[in-house]
Amino acid sequence: MFWKRKPKKQDGQEATDSAAEERESAEDVEEEAASAVSEDTAKTSDDVAEGDSAEDTADESAGAADDGGTEGESEDEAPADVFADDTEEPGVTGPDGDGITRVRASGSFEFDGQTYEIVSNTWIVQADDEGVVVIDPGYDPEAILKAVGDREIYLVACTNGYTPHIEGALRVAEEAEAEIALHPREMRAWRRRHGAERRPEIEVEGQGAFDIGDLHIDVLALPGTSPGTVGYYISQLGVVFSGDTLRKGEPGMVGDTYIDYTTQLASIGESLLSLPPTTRILPDSGPATTSGAESKNFDDWV
Repeated sequence: MFWKRKPKKQDGQEATDSAAEERESAEDVEEEAASAVSEDTAKTSDDVAEGDSAEDTADESAGAADDGGTEGESEDEAPADVFADDTEEPGVTGPDGDGITRVRASGSFEFDGQTYEIVSNTWIVQADDEGVVVIDPGYDPEAILKAVGDREIYLVACTNGYTPHIEGALRVAEEAEAEIALHPREMRAWRRRHGAERRPEIEVEGQGAFDIGDLHIDVLALPGTSPGTVGYYISQLGVVFSGDTLRKGEPGMVGDTYIDYTTQLASIGESLLSLPPTTRILPDSGPATTSGAESKNFDDWV
């Protein structure tokens, strides 16, 4: 998959290596970090042996606990995640420590002859000091643009063609003169909502990757809820935007049904739960979760 470069935006929006290479790089970083922790531990032990008193050591340990360490805290949990709330009220949350903002908006989703009232998540990700990436622009483009503020929008990225993910795409993209990214198998759904006059400029597929601003973004194939559903994984932030494929505690449904449950479970197990357990999963609706937390539920879903 190749990505068109837009000179007026960031020069780095182009094809790069696959998600597999990026994950290998992340594993190398983790190994180096573990080695550094071991060396620091050894140095601390030497310092205590050379004369640090037991009282000082105890004070340091207490200080570490006061800084937020909790005995027995699970490694696969994301403490104090501002997006982990269970409320469904429309509004804006963030930005968090990674420069991610959530815009929640309510709207109607029509599927298979039924109408569902839902609250969807749009994600705004800080790409660098000047611009952002908007993921799944839903029912309130004005709120999205207000949350973006004076920053430039480098890309509008959609996880699939259902209206909670594309409803506000044209409004947001046209206001910012940004390009829209969508899987080619979602174009029929796009045309049903937005017509054929403006097509998404970038066709995304699994195993593709691109750089925007300071971010490297891998595209994960997540078929199941629709043939062209994708996720956007940013390893340097430890976050994946899962669309409707995986939500907290459950595989995502379309309306009140599963389209292709077997394929969806395969996407979850192979592409999402294979990520590091601390990876934050930010879905199209509902609260944030982690890969490690959802791995514990997978056997029940199967």
